[in-house]
Amino acid sequence: MTPKIQLIDVHKSFGRKTVLDGVTVDIAPAESFVIIGGSGTGKSVTLKCILGLMRPERGSIKVDGEEMVGMRPRDRERVLTKFGMLFQGSALFDSLPVWENVAFGLIQGRRMDRRAARDKAMEKLAQVGLGADVGDLSPSELSGGMQKRVALARAIATEPEIIFFDEPTTGLDPIMADVINNLIVKCVKELGATAVSITHDMHSARKISDRMAMLYRGKLIWVGATGEVDKADNAYVDQFIHGRAEGPIKMEIRG
Repeated sequence: MTPKIQLIDVHKSFGRKTVLDGVTVDIAPAESFVIIGGSGTGKSVTLKCILGLMRPERGSIKVDGEEMVGMRPRDRERVLTKFGMLFQGSALFDSLPVWENVAFGLIQGRRMDRRAARDKAMEKLAQVGLGADVGDLSPSELSGGMQKRVALARAIATEPEIIFFDEPTTGLDPIMADVINNLIVKCVKELGATAVSITHDMHSARKISDRMAMLYRGKLIWVGATGEVDKADNAYVDQFIHGRAEGPIKMEIRG
């Protein structure tokens, strides 16, 4: 079976700082794959390289067997229609009502009729547990948890084959974070989509993933089934998943 997403020996640097140092991984169709790791370890850069927003200095990135590195802009636009994205800060447009935020990709990307796009937006809002009355509100009138649900509705509105989740529970209280985790699992399953998430929230990572990988100093130092992470014979993984200050990962503390 052709991997949905395949990274082979991907390298990315900024000046002297190496961010990705030979990342290699296959992500299967309909799999939910989560990359864990601390802040600044290259998780977001990995997503940006897959999307073609950044170009690696070396390596191969394939989506459905098509090479993305060096792909012509027109071909990349075609491949990018397969993607949906839930941004870390929700990234809603304050100038647009909620329904238009959800329908943005349908109207701008798919050139869908506004009335049909509004109907689809309302359908997607219902999928994430929001009533039709929310559709005409401004994003600024919503709580953080509601904004995150609107962002999820937007991510699934075009019924993408692949969805990226960038720190989906950041800034939410534990109960709302769990609501979002449950919605992610439900929506991804209903779509039959491949999901790639990046997070440092281990509760979220365990709940939404089939498989997990840990990125540290530009390398995937552990990849395995989510149920195996607690048995990983890796001191870095053990320290990270249990949130211990003591261990091989040293945090820089400037006094």
